[in-house]
Amino acid sequence: MIKKIISLSILLTIGGILLLSFTTKEKADFSSYSTAGLDLYYVAPNFNEIEDEGATYVTPELGKSYLGFKEAVAFKESRGDYGVVNQFGYMGKYQFGKGTLDLIGVKNISRNDFLANPVLQEKAFYAYLSRNKWVLRRDIKWFVGRTMNGVEVTESGILAAAHLGGPNAVKRYLRSGGVDGFADAFGTTIRYYMKRFGGYDTSYVVPNRKAKVEL
Repeated sequence: MIKKIISLSILLTIGGILLLSFTTKEKADFSSYSTAGLDLYYVAPNFNEIEDEGATYVTPELGKSYLGFKEAVAFKESRGDYGVVNQFGYMGKYQFGKGTLDLIGVKNISRNDFLANPVLQEKAFYAYLSRNKWVLRRDIKWFVGRTMNGVEVTESGILAAAHLGGPNAVKRYLRSGGVDGFADAFGTTIRYYMKRFGGYDTSYVVPNRKAKVEL
């Protein structure tokens, strides 16, 4: 029994010596590893934005035209359905709220009449774009072409984001360098709309401070 104990002790001693002999006494040198110059910024999209990441909102025939832009926005807002009302009361193909409709001159009209009038909805969309383009004219001049939060700022992206959250929210976002963000009731952000609807030709939209729908 004593011999077995002695033998085991010798084996453990030899094993310890061998282990130590393979252990480096030098400290690891990490000086050659640096993050200098690397873009470490990353924005994690919310679940709603991940779900839409691979979606296609426009037919190839429409491309990046103004028609392509408005149909892409409509698809995201309502799947292009003129008659839909969401759980928050936003109406139609472009999901207008009552306050916005009042702002562009669509007053004293019932919800059902608005939903049943595609021509009126199209006029409302253009009028709101036109007004927002005037309100954001300086921001369009200052920020288009820059990259903010990893997304190139374009005029169509700005106008789409203004449709989502209003022009003042877009102003705050741009003028804060993307720090002051906005998300709607579904968690959709200004950054996401700028990315999703960037690069369309919205030169067709004429800025107009007093844009109203002609009924």
